[in-house]
Amino acid sequence: MRLDELDYHLPPEQIAQRPLERRDASRLLLLNRSSGEFEDRQFAEFPDLLAGNDLLVLNNARVIPARLFGRRAGVRSQKPSRSTRAEHLTAKVEILLTRRIEDDTWEALVRPGRKMHLGERILFGAGELEAEITARAEFGLRTLHFISHDQRTMDEHLERLGHMPLPPYIERADETADRERYQTVFAKNPGAIAAPTAGLHFSEEILKRVRARGAEICELTLHVGLGTFQPVHGETLEGHVIHSESYGILRAAAERINAASAAGRPILAIGTTVVRALEDSAMRSAEAGSSNVVAPGKAEAKLFITPGFRFRAVTGLLTNFHLPRSTLLALVCAFAGREKVLAAYRHAVEAGYRFYSYGDCMLIR
Repeated sequence: MRLDELDYHLPPEQIAQRPLERRDASRLLLLNRSSGEFEDRQFAEFPDLLAGNDLLVLNNARVIPARLFGRRAGVRSQKPSRSTRAEHLTAKVEILLTRRIEDDTWEALVRPGRKMHLGERILFGAGELEAEITARAEFGLRTLHFISHDQRTMDEHLERLGHMPLPPYIERADETADRERYQTVFAKNPGAIAAPTAGLHFSEEILKRVRARGAEICELTLHVGLGTFQPVHGETLEGHVIHSESYGILRAAAERINAASAAGRPILAIGTTVVRALEDSAMRSAEAGSSNVVAPGKAEAKLFITPGFRFRAVTGLLTNFHLPRSTLLALVCAFAGREKVLAAYRHAVEAGYRFYSYGDCMLIR
């Protein structure tokens, strides 16, 4: 599939820069994936739109303050001239942690990366935290080993010095409020570098109404990483290699999902990250010859879902609107059909919906 087949026009002013005052005050576009018909609704109506015997699957990953700003220590770099010495040793370095390898060792994107060689060191704060670049990897990643120069742990330093990793289309610095609002109310397991944004619309009141409707809720954990938002390089999807993301499904959750599937009940994924975890697990389960649709345990999701994909687990999807020419839009088009999805997107643009992470959502069933 060519990338231009996943394109649409979006006026920049419709990219939400901040969340609404209330989590559940967003708009909801209801899309029938069989007929392609869509309808403007409010997310506050979401519990009433459920069948009543649905199983909702949430991603309880918690976003960490994964963006760090430091300065070069000047180790292993070319000797600066007298005129550039001050700039050379104090130039800002931006780090985006992407995956924890061990307690104090992380994969990360480093900017400016090309100037940062192996052995180079970066200082954070007043120097109480230091990182050394120990390896280079694909996707432009570096391996960083962190050293604490006081009694605090790496996680304690991160909470104090780190910034919430807002996506680049939010054209402002992160604020104190983002620590709470760029996080779902059911976030538990830290490690994600982006929010599972479909879950941002849920308030405790909405969850209470979902249960009162008769729907069941279970959770899994997928730590959102590079695989979710890495851009496609090239003109076709076929040549794109998607970065893996770790996920875990507890036995109790797997049993609920398998029971719902066996009974023919709707399985509603809250977000594309849940789709990726469930369908990766379902593919592994099928390859193992299991009669269960998913299996419990931890795994690395390497699945790249594009149009033509056969869904085994998910029957409904709540999702935010996604960037044009992206892997997430490809996933949504695989689930509901490219023409139907893009027609719904064109309507959302014309109707003034708010787009992307802090924007409105779609319910596809």
